Amino acid sequence: MAHPKRRHSTTRRDKRRSHDFATPKAITVDPTTGEIHLRHRAHVFEGNLYYKGKMVVEGYAAQA
Repeated sequence: MAHPKRRHSTTRRDKRRSHDFATPKAITVDPTTGEIHLRHRAHVFEGNLYYKGKMVVEGYAAQA
């Protein structure tokens, strides 16, 4: 088994462990469409692109 030559500091240990307790992604419900989506991201609903409850691009799915 490998053994460390030098002792790791508590700061290095804590930095490594900090990612074990990551927060889950924030999701929200669009007030206009009722669609569940990630916050601060545009989403497609029935072929239209919505952002902050407003239609941004009509017929978005046909363009892509």
